[in-house]
Amino acid sequence: MKVVVYGATGNAGSQIVKELVSRGHDVTAVARDTAKVPAGVRAKQDDLSNVDRIAETIAGADAVVSAYAPPPDDTDQLVAVTEREIAAVKKAGKMRLVVVGGAASLEVAPGVTLLQSGHLPQEWVPIATSHEKALNVLGGSDINWTYFSPAGFFVPGERTGKFRLGTDQLVTDANGESRISFEDYAVALVDELERPKHERARFTIGY
Repeated sequence: MKVVVYGATGNAGSQIVKELVSRGHDVTAVARDTAKVPAGVRAKQDDLSNVDRIAETIAGADAVVSAYAPPPDDTDQLVAVTEREIAAVKKAGKMRLVVVGGAASLEVAPGVTLLQSGHLPQEWVPIATSHEKALNVLGGSDINWTYFSPAGFFVPGERTGKFRLGTDQLVTDANGESRISFEDYAVALVDELERPKHERARFTIGY
């Protein structure tokens, strides 16, 4: 499978690239700074600012993974980037777009999201709100999209291959904690690319 990964040198993106390569996929890693792309992986420089450039980069791919992270002082850039990615996918072909999402739009009680619950630390509200907007933009599009929300705590760890998947509710363990490693998140994302179960939908993960 030919896969283009944006944000390929970030916490999630770098693990997704590693997982894709380990399974023998043809990967193009796109980042602002290509010097951080691992040796042996095809690299391209881009900042997701131009639809035509994105379309040119993703042409011929089977799937596009966006692990883009906006600047902390302007989180709504995520929404604009998502809109450009959708436009580029339409322009380039019929490839699938999988977005590394956020957890705050997941329900923690019937009809109540983590963002609405008041339990989210204030400093995370701007990026959480932007992620929710981006999810709504995807949901209103006519491309083949998937939005993959991580657990509440999305952290470095180990690749265990053992986790649970959900749809719109926060996945928690027996102690009420919601956690997933970047490594296991990457496993589940690549599983979804190889064996699609959540096309035009959101899903989530946790231990």
